[in-house]
Amino acid sequence: MKYETIEINREDDIVTVNLNRPDVHNAMSEQLMKELINCFKEISKDDNVRIIILTGNGKSFCAGADLNWMKSMAKYTMEENIRDSKLLLDLYEAIYSCPKPVMGKINGHAFGGGIGLIAVCDITIGIPGKKYAFSEVNLGIIPSVISTYIVRRIGLSNMRRLFITGERFTSEYAKEIGLLDYVVSEEEFDSKIQKTIEQLRSSGPKAIEEIKKLVNNYEKLDIEKYKKHTVKKISELRVSDEGQEGINAFLEKRKPKWSG
Repeated sequence: MKYETIEINREDDIVTVNLNRPDVHNAMSEQLMKELINCFKEISKDDNVRIIILTGNGKSFCAGADLNWMKSMAKYTMEENIRDSKLLLDLYEAIYSCPKPVMGKINGHAFGGGIGLIAVCDITIGIPGKKYAFSEVNLGIIPSVISTYIVRRIGLSNMRRLFITGERFTSEYAKEIGLLDYVVSEEEFDSKIQKTIEQLRSSGPKAIEEIKKLVNNYEKLDIEKYKKHTVKKISELRVSDEGQEGINAFLEKRKPKWSG
């Protein structure tokens, strides 16, 4: 599929997904959301992809909702609004549930729904001095759909305060509350991304996929079912091809095949 609002770059087993609407600060339109959903669904099925990097072209990461999209929403019926909000939920879920590790290379400012895109990444790396805000409350609406993913990142008390105030905060504060995992200088940005890629390469691809499923199941299952699930899962992985290779490589003091 040919994309118009995102740009896909592939280098070996790494795919970089660039939000590509720099003239409007990579604001989210219906087309961009549909293209991102399709992109992540396709990448999820590609066994040759190990790592995904999500970033933005231009000076901003993502400014949230596109102005023209907001104008359309103002005239939507209740049914149309539900359909539209479901599309946004499908977008976040497509990224959050992707079996590959998703690294957020947060190159600039992020607002509203754009912060939701950060929250659904597995690892987030930003640069100093950029601005963030859950600005929906200033419009008389709420950051409802993203809340499921934001609370996992920053906790209930931080989410409550930042949602209510709509206040702007910096990259440094985003790291303090857990939205960003790392904040590094622009000079170190690409180097940090590369080091993280190397770290991910040392991990078993199947193990990463199973870890993501494990976390999801912790959120979905009651605790007793989850405990039984963990016993079954570790037993399965120990006898799997990847598990056997990893254990034998450790015992033989060599690198496992996947890290080569």
